[in-house]
Amino acid sequence: MRRLTRYAAVLALLALPACGGIGAARGARTPAPVLMFVGDSFTVGSGPVPRWETYAAHTGRLMGWQPIIAGAGGTGFCNAGRVGRTFERSYELELAWRPAPDLLVISGGHNDRRWSPDEVRDAAAALLGKVRARWPETETVVVGPIWLKEPPRKAYRVRDALAQAAAAQKVPFLDPLHMTWPPEAVLPDGIHPTRSGHERLAAWLAGELKARREQGLYQGP
Repeated sequence: MRRLTRYAAVLALLALPACGGIGAARGARTPAPVLMFVGDSFTVGSGPVPRWETYAAHTGRLMGWQPIIAGAGGTGFCNAGRVGRTFERSYELELAWRPAPDLLVISGGHNDRRWSPDEVRDAAAALLGKVRARWPETETVVVGPIWLKEPPRKAYRVRDALAQAAAAQKVPFLDPLHMTWPPEAVLPDGIHPTRSGHERLAAWLAGELKARREQGLYQGP
């Protein structure tokens, strides 16, 4: 009987509102803004660089935001890669069911170079439309293809197609093709960033996002 009484007392304490007792003494913490990413191997990690050391994770740390990273290597707006899904499908499977984030970054295009610019533009437009329908208040930014060495002409065509899709949806577009990369920023495969390369990319992206906010172009928290 005494055990039942003690158990009932514990339940009663747990049912008390958080405005009093231990909860009030510790103080309520304001949750960090949520920053979601959809991308390819540059975003989710590759080789010796795991997901938590990618530019996406570093961007979240630099901004003091909570990053949630979705996607898979070899994928793109059109290209399904070995996992058999595009960015749109990665968004549906990994992100769309979650509460709306404060900011969504859709980053890629490197793997879409064998598709026509029209197909890339239409696929990007379809994804952006789906995001807006699901999360109408969420700020979205599109980051174009990342190339660590001299980009081929097809990379610029993909970039331009994505920029067109973003402009049509009134979504900011950021272009990393202008960036220069020192040798130590590139893995031996000649394609992906090293840890320092990811840090370099994160510094650029976080700087762009913060600058847009300071200029009033991004109204996030």
